[in-house]
Amino acid sequence: MLQRRVFSGLFLASGLATVPGLLTGCGQDKPAFKGVDITGADYAQGWTLSDQDGQVRTLKDFAGKAVVVFFGFTQCPDVCPTALQEIAQAKQLLGSDGARLQGIFVTVDPERDTPELLKAYVANFGSDFVALRPTPEQLPKVTKDFKIYYKKVEGKTPTSYTMDHSAGSFTFDPQGRIRLYNRHASGAETLAADVKILLSGK
Repeated sequence: MLQRRVFSGLFLASGLATVPGLLTGCGQDKPAFKGVDITGADYAQGWTLSDQDGQVRTLKDFAGKAVVVFFGFTQCPDVCPTALQEIAQAKQLLGSDGARLQGIFVTVDPERDTPELLKAYVANFGSDFVALRPTPEQLPKVTKDFKIYYKKVEGKTPTSYTMDHSAGSFTFDPQGRIRLYNRHASGAETLAADVKILLSGK
């Protein structure tokens, strides 16, 4: 059985944290995020993709909410469900503000992840989760725009392949600005704390 590999993006994240110009504010005005602050980054600016219901979605559709975007695939055995479950748990930890946290799952396996499958998959984590399905032509562009790594790893049969992919997620503030890179398995408490800061307007 092939060992599936994932990439947490730790190298990317540690490098981003030291690049001048990616952080705004200084001294006491700078929010004390637990995730990697990438405010001002020139990538991960949004998308135009169809969701699980065939509706074209953009980042503007979620104005007023903090938006967490994760790339993966529905047959992912552990990393993807863990990431989405953390978002669901963070929503609960936020209490009444949980409705202002939007989880978005972008498949890197549109060949197998049909709209029907995506709809059933994200429903496991919450009725308001949104799944986005790039076409095979859109996938290279949107992953490049977000600096996401993905690669098909062939299996014993044509349909038993798996996908290597980056395991971190990205958080946008309610104004639609990219703010954070979230390392995989940082925990729901960490995510909830950072989202609380963003929802406060900082």
